[in-house]
Parts: sequence; C-alpha cells; structure tokens
Amino acid sequence: MRKVFVLVLTLTTAWATSSMARGNASGPETVAVASGALTLHGLLWRPPGAGPFPAVLFNHGSGPTSDPGKPAALGPVFARHGYLFLYLYRRGAGLSADQGTDSETLMNAARADTGEEGRNEVQLQLLETELGDVLAGVTFLGARPDVDAQRIAAAGHSFGGQLTLLLAERGPGIRAAVVFGPAAVSWTLSPKLRTRLLAAANHTDIPVLFIHAANDFSVEPGRALAAEMSRLHKPGLLKIYPAVGRSAREGHDFVYSGLSTWEPDVFTFLDEHLRR
Repeated sequence: MRKVFVLVLTLTTAWATSSMARGNASGPETVAVASGALTLHGLLWRPPGAGPFPAVLFNHGSGPTSDPGKPAALGPVFARHGYLFLYLYRRGAGLSADQGTDSETLMNAARADTGEEGRNEVQLQLLETELGDVLAGVTFLGARPDVDAQRIAAAGHSFGGQLTLLLAERGPGIRAAVVFGPAAVSWTLSPKLRTRLLAAANHTDIPVLFIHAANDFSVEPGRALAAEMSRLHKPGLLKIYPAVGRSAREGHDFVYSGLSTWEPDVFTFLDEHLRR
C-alpha cells in the first residue's frame, strides 16, 4: 500500500512540476470578450498553477495601440507576481481593430471639425462608451474558474487611466485600482473632464494609486485627484517618480519604460489590498 501511495505522490508531483514549467514558458493566450454586440480581444497571461488567482484588468491609452511590445512588457511581470493579467483591446484598437474606430482617431477628427471644445466633448462621450468595454472585461475575468472573483483589480494608462477611475467609481467587484498618467494631456484643456474625474474620485471607495513620472505632460491630475480622495478620507495615494527620458512623451509612457522603478510599489499596493 505504501509503495502505491509513493508512486501516486511521485506521479502527481511530476505532473504539477511539468504544468508549472509549461505555465512559465508559455506566452499569452488570445481571448474573446463580449461587449454588447461587439467581440473584443485581449491578451491574457496566467501564473503557473491551477488558481484561482487574483486578477488585474489593464486599460491601455487611446489610439490604435498596435505596438506588441507594450502588453509584452507588462503581462509577464504581473504573472510572475502571481496575478492573472488581461490586456484588453477596446473597440477599434489592436486586436479589436475591426470592432469600431479607436478613441484617438475619433477625438482627432472632432478637433479637426470643431476645434478643441469639440474634441473635449467627444472625449467625454467616449469615456462613457468605452467604460462598457472595461466593464465587460471585469465580467469576463470574474466568470473564469481560474480567477478569484473577490480579488480583481484594474490598472490603466492615460485615457485608460481615466477609464480605470470611472470603473473604480462604479465599483463593480474590483478591490483596488492603479492609474498611470490620467488626463495628463487633457487636464488643462478640458474643464468638463476635470469635473468628471474629480466627481469619480469623490464617489470612489476602493483604494486608488495615482502614478506620474515627474516629466509627464502634467502631474496635476494625480495631485488633484489624490487630494480630493484624501479630503474625503478616502484611500487615494499619489506617487510621483523622477523624470524618465528627455521628453514629456517619454515621461507619459513611464508605465512601460519605468517598470522596474514602479514595480515594487505597485505590487506592494496590490498585495495589500488583494491578498490580505
């Protein structure tokens, strides 16, 4: 009987080791996410093992986001820290390019037609529209058997950071949010956007970490949004890191280029709110 038990244990251990090795070696899985009548696609990284895992939905910035290096820079790092990671391409962007027109193209067209005010109005409309895609991403994660639906967070960059804050305002089952460079370009140009994002911070109860590099286009959004949450005794935190590169564009893309700098702080934050 003991020999049989040892054999079974050995085979089980070998299978688990093999599975973990495959998980470490494998790249992302391409997944389909239903958002109303649209079928969006995203890239999903899993930690090794069976789960269920805590999960993070990442919301990219505006534009076609066709650079494969951006999700590839983030996904493996989140998986290494034990988080299932979904880089969801919203309508018109990347792997979802056939599902509409990307937000940057629509905002630029509005500016060409009616000036900055027209662009600002379209931006506000697109935030509400694409929030539906983000909510669909959360629903997708929560329904997976390898995800702990009680431990989901969201992160986002630029326009996607704004969407992440609106998602946090809704509070649809997410426990924490990390926001990189929200409205860094638009903050001074659109009073209505400032009002909308401050209202979202006002209504948000989950912990939010706001992040800028010092040479972002503007660090005022993070300062103002974190201050608003602090004023209301809500858990909003702000980190402004040293300048990255030589331009505001390089500072704005800190989420991708400065990963080794923000990694310890972001995962300390996520672990605190998703693992304890």
